[in-house]
Amino acid sequence: MPVFVWEGKRSDGKVVRGELEASNIGIVKLRLKREDIVPTKIRPKTKGFSDYLVFLQGRVKEKEIVLFIRQFGTMLNAGVPVVRALDVLAAQQSNKLFKKILQDIKTDVEGGSTLADAFSKYPRHFDELFVNMIAAGETGGVIDQALDRLGNYREKALALKRKVKGAMVYPLITLAVALTVLIVILIYVIPAFESIFSAFGAALPAPTQFVINLSNWFRKYMGYIFLVIIGLGIALKLFKRTEKGNFMFDQLLLKIPLIGVLLQKTAIARFSRTLSTMLQSGVPILQSLDIVAKTSGNKVIEKKLLEVKLEVSRGQSLAAPMAQAKIFPPLVVQMTAVGEETGELENMLSKIADFYEAEVDAAVEALTSMLEPMMIVFLGGLIGGLVVALYLPIFKLGAVVGG
Repeated sequence: MPVFVWEGKRSDGKVVRGELEASNIGIVKLRLKREDIVPTKIRPKTKGFSDYLVFLQGRVKEKEIVLFIRQFGTMLNAGVPVVRALDVLAAQQSNKLFKKILQDIKTDVEGGSTLADAFSKYPRHFDELFVNMIAAGETGGVIDQALDRLGNYREKALALKRKVKGAMVYPLITLAVALTVLIVILIYVIPAFESIFSAFGAALPAPTQFVINLSNWFRKYMGYIFLVIIGLGIALKLFKRTEKGNFMFDQLLLKIPLIGVLLQKTAIARFSRTLSTMLQSGVPILQSLDIVAKTSGNKVIEKKLLEVKLEVSRGQSLAAPMAQAKIFPPLVVQMTAVGEETGELENMLSKIADFYEAEVDAAVEALTSMLEPMMIVFLGGLIGGLVVALYLPIFKLGAVVGG
């Protein structure tokens, strides 16, 4: 939605300026009129360099949003008006970007916008799940309860995300250390040994000669190698941004041993928690399934969930298409069926989420305990092999010199 820069006068003659996000100039004039401001200038805001590069605009951390949800819910539950609560929370923000977002939301609400519509203008920070639950809370007059459920959901989702990321940190750090040590040995250590070996005047053992040749080749083409790696990285990133590339990448991830199982369990936990939270807030099931699919974090699972939604829209129960999707274990399908039969679907989905979050914990521990010895063997084999190859001529120094 375009942003307009405006200038106007209040009834007391004071000149005021600001910015408003609106679909057209007419909407800007209407909102300024509601605030008793007579506009004198309105023009579209010129985009700056940072508008084209999203990462230069700063970011709002997930934990900051979770804290805001908790504080906002507490203030509304205590009877503080929405606009006053937003004003207070904006004033205490140290993050300038988040402060501006909250101030803009407050301005929109003051201008007559619903809270859900005001939040929906910032999809990077407040997703469809957030907006729809706020809308459901506004409709039912229970925004504080919607925020409480959102807070619980975001806290659990954040904890789950941290666990999965934590499982990947150790192998990535180990791999980075191994590559750094390997590059240092190839560039600096092996050439020093080569100058020593050249004085022997005899043929070197095959492993030593291979390592020296590898070092010479790497130093000669090092620039090209790094350029190719960077080029491949950019090409893969661009390919992943396409619909087909993203789907293929996510499909490959699910097929990787251990990691694929972990991602599937994570997706099931997220699906169950999200759907349970939305149904408890009064969001219709078809709308909930659509949002759950988009927030699944995996294109393959998203496609399956949209197929489930299609079958539910045709009158089927939720459990039947879930069984056909073949991404949900029988336990999940059966518990969902029982929840539908007893009218306790939200509670049953919450129990499924609790169970699979515990499963993710166990899977992370198993993956970490298995990866540690594997990475140690890999690192030891790589560096140890190079060291042995370099010291072979010294071990056989007498035979080499005598030859």
